[in-house]
Amino acid sequence: MSKENTLKILTYPHPILKKKSIPIAQIDENIKSLVKQMATTMYENKGIGLAAPQIGQNIRLITVDISGPEKRENLLTLINPQIIEKSGETESEEGCLSVIGYRAKVKRAAKVKVVAQNLEADRIEIEADDLLAICLQHEIDHLEGILFIDRISRLKRNLYERRLKKWLKQSKK
Repeated sequence: MSKENTLKILTYPHPILKKKSIPIAQIDENIKSLVKQMATTMYENKGIGLAAPQIGQNIRLITVDISGPEKRENLLTLINPQIIEKSGETESEEGCLSVIGYRAKVKRAAKVKVVAQNLEADRIEIEADDLLAICLQHEIDHLEGILFIDRISRLKRNLYERRLKKWLKQSKK
């Protein structure tokens, strides 16, 4: 995997990150190529998940590999993923490649069942718990225009936004 295949990751508050993504009607060579670039981008940025909106594509596509970021052993590509069942509750610290320099505790379902298509257009079903369940929910949220900071308290979000403005102001100097 080479750096030239790495895509630019959009960061908050980019407007595409707030848009609901559209379903993929056909899995063609462009989609397959995009998946390779997304996986490369995710790995190069030491992520365990990446959604198409994060790289400027308003389509329902995610890549996930919780064996990372050091290993690269279990890449999941989900096209048009939907959560069809949720159960339990868990809270864990999350970060995001599109939310620079911030992590926060987020409450999510402890277990999920997701249906999607793979790259061969076959319907797949994944039952997940622990880190995989959290990661799937996080990435599918991106397809709905939701960031993890939308799931934290208003106070914590305001603190993050103030820190981001200060950081952006300093980086322009």
